[in-house]
Amino acid sequence: MRVFFAPRAVFLRTVVTAALMLYAGSSAWADFAQLSQLQDDGFAISAEARLLDSPQATLGTISPTRALSPASVTKTYMAAATLNRLGPQHRFTTRLKSLARTDSDGVLNGDLWFEGGGDPGLTSENLWRLVQRLQQAGVRHINGQLVVSQWRFGPVECITTDRCEARKRVANAYSAPLSSAGVNFGSWCVNVAPAAKPGEPGHITHCDGPQALTTVDNQLVTKPDNSGTQISAERITDADGDVVRVSGQISANAGSRDIYRGASAGAEQTSDTLTAMLGRFGITFTQSPRVTTEDVPHAAKTLAAVDSKPIQELVRRTLNYSNNYMADVLALNLVETPHAELEQAGQALENYVATLPDHGEVTLKSGSGLTTDNRTTAHGINVMLESMYHQSSLFPSFVAGFQSPENGVMKFIRRGPESFQHNVMMKTGTLNEPYAVRAAAGYFRTAQGRWGVFSVLVNGDRTTPYLNWTKVLEPLSADLATMINAH
Repeated sequence: MRVFFAPRAVFLRTVVTAALMLYAGSSAWADFAQLSQLQDDGFAISAEARLLDSPQATLGTISPTRALSPASVTKTYMAAATLNRLGPQHRFTTRLKSLARTDSDGVLNGDLWFEGGGDPGLTSENLWRLVQRLQQAGVRHINGQLVVSQWRFGPVECITTDRCEARKRVANAYSAPLSSAGVNFGSWCVNVAPAAKPGEPGHITHCDGPQALTTVDNQLVTKPDNSGTQISAERITDADGDVVRVSGQISANAGSRDIYRGASAGAEQTSDTLTAMLGRFGITFTQSPRVTTEDVPHAAKTLAAVDSKPIQELVRRTLNYSNNYMADVLALNLVETPHAELEQAGQALENYVATLPDHGEVTLKSGSGLTTDNRTTAHGINVMLESMYHQSSLFPSFVAGFQSPENGVMKFIRRGPESFQHNVMMKTGTLNEPYAVRAAAGYFRTAQGRWGVFSVLVNGDRTTPYLNWTKVLEPLSADLATMINAH
C-alpha cells in the first residue's frame, strides 16, 4: 500500500480553508437567528448589525433595506441633525421685550412682549429667573398688556391622532401641543397630596405655587393609612377653558406627587403661568394678556432674557426620556422660515439624511416618531449612526443620550445576557396604534473591543398579536450577545 503526502502548499491551503470555514460558521452563528422567529407570527422585520472597522464586517441582517416605522428611534435622526446644524453648545434664548421705557416709578408705559425662543426645555424655573431679572431692571407695573409671541412656530397643526384628540381631552403629557413659546413641555402640572383626615378630598395645588393655574375638578378622596393609592388624571377642555380632573384615592400617609397633563394650547398655558409669576413678584398690568403669532416689534429692546441648556444637554434629555415634546420642538427649530409646521421639520430632517451616502429610503414627518408615517430602514439608521461615530467633535454629545441596558433610565431594557447589559448603548421606540412597533438601535463593543452598530425595526399590523417588549428584547439581547462574544 502506498502512502501519499500532500505538498506543503496544499497542506497550507487546507488549513486556511478550514479556518475560513470556521470563521464563516462563527459569523453565521452570530446572526439574528432568534429575532427572526418573530416573522413566523407575521411581524415584519428590518435588522442589521455590523462592525465599524471594516465595510465587510456584517454580522447579521434581516431585510436590512426594508422600510418600516422606527417609532422613537426617529429621535436619533433628530439628535444627529440638530448637533450637525446647531452644534453641541448652541443655546435658545427666551426674552421679555418692550418698545417702552420704565419711568422712575417703575412703570413700563407700553406692552411687555414675551418672545418664545423655541427652547424645548423651558421650565417654570427659567420663568422665575426671567421675571426676577425683569424686576431687577426696575419694572413694577406694565401700563399695557403681556403679549406672548410664538412667531417662530405655534400653534403647530396636529398630524397624529393622539395630538389631535388631545385638543379636547388628554390623559398624558406626551401629546402636548407644540409652540416656540411653550413652557413645562406644554403641560399643566398639579401637585397631589392627601388631606389631613381620611374621607376628605385630596389636596391639589399647582406645582409652582399655592393655587392651581387652571380649573381643577377634584374628585380625589383621602383614604386611611396604607389603603393604597390609585390616581387618575385627565385634562378636559370646554368652552370655559382647560380643566384638570383628578379622581381616585390617596392614602393618608402617602407622599405628594406631581402630575403632568398636556394643555390644550401651549402659548396660552405659558401666558397663564407667566402672569401668575409676575403677580407673585408684585408686577401688575392694566390690560389682560394675549397670545399672538406676530413677530415682536423689531425696535423692541430686551429687558430680561434667559438661555436654555446647551443643545448637547437638551439632546441627552430628549433621548434618555424619549420626550416627544422636546424632540418635535428641536426639529421645528431646524426650519429656517417662521410659522414652521411638523412636515417642514420632517423635511429638514430628510435634508440632513440626504447628506449621508448610501442611506437609502427615508420618510420623516416629525422629529419624535409619534407617527407610523415615519419610515426608514435598519441599514439607513446604521449609516447615520456610523456617520456620527466618525465625527469626534459631535459623537460624545450624541452617544450620551443612548442608554446602557444595565443602567438605563427605562427599566424595561434592564434584561438579557451580561455582555448585552454591559456592552450595548441603545435607543428604543414604541408605538401601539394603529399597529405595534418595537424598534431599537445603537452601538455595541465586542469582546475584543471592536465598535459596532445595530438597528432593529419590528412592525406588526392589525392582524398580528400583541407585541410586548419581552418578546423583542429577549431574542434581540441573545443575538447581540452572541455577536459581541464571537468578536
